[in-house]
Amino acid sequence: MDADLVALSEAVGAACLQRRLLLATAESCTGGWVAQVITHTAGSSAWFERGFVTYSNEAKIEMLGVRPETLQQFGAVSPETAAEMVAGALTNSKALIALAITGIAGPTGGSPGKPVGTVSFAWCRAGETAETDTAVFAGDREAIRRQAVVHALRGLLRLVGAA
Repeated sequence: MDADLVALSEAVGAACLQRRLLLATAESCTGGWVAQVITHTAGSSAWFERGFVTYSNEAKIEMLGVRPETLQQFGAVSPETAAEMVAGALTNSKALIALAITGIAGPTGGSPGKPVGTVSFAWCRAGETAETDTAVFAGDREAIRRQAVVHALRGLLRLVGAA
């Protein structure tokens, strides 16, 4: 496991434990990589509640309650979809904080408006409005996915006030 990812996961864990927060994740393009990084951390069962891997639009709809209209109007890779994914992760878990990631890792699938490397994120505390962000990362599929994991974990640290 990459030392930077380990350090981020440990920092997230410490922040969640200190604030008594359970975490849930909703991932698409990262395919559960955030959950894998977190569960690599010893003791994560005390602060990680569950992860959803919702790679297809159908999974986003069925498992997280993303509205088909949102997917049709904004696309799977959008702040709107990420916000609905993070809300669904909170609704369908006991977590008090969640993150969501949806993007285009490549090497194909991009468009002029959403090139390969475009990734949308959402972070949310239960009962609050989601914070969203969209970034465009460079590199191959693996590099894009890793950068998305790092960005997601850093955003989570900001949300809990640990960064």
